[in-house]
Amino acid sequence: MTTSTALLLADLTGVAVFAASGASAAVAKRLDLFGVAFVGFVAALGGGIFRDLVIDEVPPLAFADWRYAATAAITALAVFWLHPQLARLRTTVLVLDAAGLALFTVTGTLKALDARVPAVGACLIGMLTAIGGGLGRDLLTAEIPVVLRREIYALAALAGSVTVALLYVTGQTGPAPLTAAAVLVFGLRLIALRRRWSAPVAMLRPPRSDGADPRTDREW
Repeated sequence: MTTSTALLLADLTGVAVFAASGASAAVAKRLDLFGVAFVGFVAALGGGIFRDLVIDEVPPLAFADWRYAATAAITALAVFWLHPQLARLRTTVLVLDAAGLALFTVTGTLKALDARVPAVGACLIGMLTAIGGGLGRDLLTAEIPVVLRREIYALAALAGSVTVALLYVTGQTGPAPLTAAAVLVFGLRLIALRRRWSAPVAMLRPPRSDGADPRTDREW
C-alpha cells in the first residue's frame, strides 16, 4: 500500500468517524433527517475544508472528490436510522472520536507540509483540521465547543501535529512513523478522558461579604 493510498483511507475513516459523532449529537438534539445529515457533514468535512482553503487547494476535496461527501452522508444517515442501538455505545463513540482526532491531525499536518507550509503553520493547520469539524458540530447543536472546555482535546491534536512535523523534517514519513504519531494523539485523548485530565481554568472566588463582584477577583 502506497503512502497516498494509506492517507486516503485514513482521511475517509476520519470522515466516517466524525460524521457519526456529528450525527449522534444532532439526533440527541432531535433534529430532523436533513439536520442530522447536515451536522454530520459539517463535523466530518469542516476541518478538511478549512485545511484545503488555507493551503490553496481548490476546490476542497470535500467537493472535488465524491467519496468524501458520500462517506459523510451515508454514515450520518446510518446513524439516523440506527441511533437506538448506538445510544448505548457512548464509550465506543468517544473512542471513535479520539481515533478521528488522531487521523485528521496526521493527515492535516502532512498535507500542509507537502504544500510547503512552514512547520509552525503546518502544526496549527493540522490541529485546526482535527478540531474544526467538532467545533462546527458543537456550535450547530448549541453546545459549548469541546475545545473550549476543560478536556484535553486540542492539546492532544497539537502534540500530534508537532510530532508529525518533526518526523517530516527528519525524513520519517512512512506508514509506521505516521501511525505512531496517530497513536500518540489517540492515546493522549483516551488517557485524558480516563484520568479526567484538564487544562487550567480561571476559578471564581466565592461571593464577598462587602458585595463586590467576584468576577473581578480571579484566582489563576
